[in-house]
Amino acid sequence: MTATRLAPPPRAAHPGLTTELVTDPRAFAALAPQWTRLAGHCAAATPFQSHTWLHSWWQSYGTPGRLRLLLVREGAELVAAAPLMLRRAPVPALVPLGGAISDYADVLIDDRRPGPAADALTGALAEAARTALIDLPEVRPGSAVEQVYDRWDGPRHRAPGSLCLELPALPLDGLVARLPSARAQRVRAQLRRLRALGVERRVVRPEEAAAAVRRLLALHRLQWQDRGVTPEHLRTRFQEHLARAAGPMARAGEAVVTEFRLDGEVVAVDLTLRSGSLLGGYLYGAHPLLRERKADVAVMLLEACAAHTGDGAPDTLSLLRGDEPYKHRWRPRPVANERLLLARRHTAPLLSAVRCATAGRTRARDLRARVRRGEGSGEGRLRRGLTDT
Repeated sequence: MTATRLAPPPRAAHPGLTTELVTDPRAFAALAPQWTRLAGHCAAATPFQSHTWLHSWWQSYGTPGRLRLLLVREGAELVAAAPLMLRRAPVPALVPLGGAISDYADVLIDDRRPGPAADALTGALAEAARTALIDLPEVRPGSAVEQVYDRWDGPRHRAPGSLCLELPALPLDGLVARLPSARAQRVRAQLRRLRALGVERRVVRPEEAAAAVRRLLALHRLQWQDRGVTPEHLRTRFQEHLARAAGPMARAGEAVVTEFRLDGEVVAVDLTLRSGSLLGGYLYGAHPLLRERKADVAVMLLEACAAHTGDGAPDTLSLLRGDEPYKHRWRPRPVANERLLLARRHTAPLLSAVRCATAGRTRARDLRARVRRGEGSGEGRLRRGLTDT
């Protein structure tokens, strides 16, 4: 039995549209076919809004009693959805499913009914925000949730999010052609090196994807040993989520898992996620042997990812979050995510509290960066003075 209850209809409701609040994980699981159809009609959707990704994440990271799915239907058809959960601290807030391991947060709105569906979803979110802030980090420019933000009649705020780097979705030859001549020559030399070494790649079948992702994570651990690995990537909950999601996403065309072999042994595995508009390299693991053999892993991975571009493919090849220097060799376009905060009049103090806390953390981070650069100290001022003169 599902724990689904009707939310009061929004102001200026559109005839034929109804809203629901779903809190039962079993009802969430049963939504898969409808959710997938809706995502297919939302051009802004990224792989992180797929039902498989979100439901698998909930199984690994969700807290019982905290699920909050806001749905809009036209008759029986799902035309908008906001996948959220309740977070109680540091302030009560509705936050996206997918958490920090998802590069983009968003809602889904059917492109065929943008106005009515967005109006109804905005009303449902306003009703849900009676006692909690709505906090949406990592919103990509052009996301569907911007339609909600534009309609919101209560307190709201935009704050900077993570920087993402994006390329046009071109085959590798097209990406190399965008580079300065000398750099393009080096990339071609690195490709010849990979061929000479005998590195082979193959896309694994969906039924093999879970095992391949486990190999990816083992190689990822090996490649980062004694270095600054992301701690979450080593945790069981992350590994279970990724392995559980990989097969169904590969079967649905939402993921591609690629293995690389050298002398018959798997030496690297890459997981690329995809939606109608975006192709993104999510995570990889590579054996240190590749670097010892002077194989350029970054070139190897981008070639594999770019192999899935072309006619009918997504129009953006995203390097996802992070401003690492190796990404800039490809001349990507910087695209900044945003954090969207929405409140009602009586929950405005929650928004103010989050804004103040965020500003304080930003000032502290900037101060630490200045100290590392020597600014604010006598040595830093002297160095700048010498440079200026």
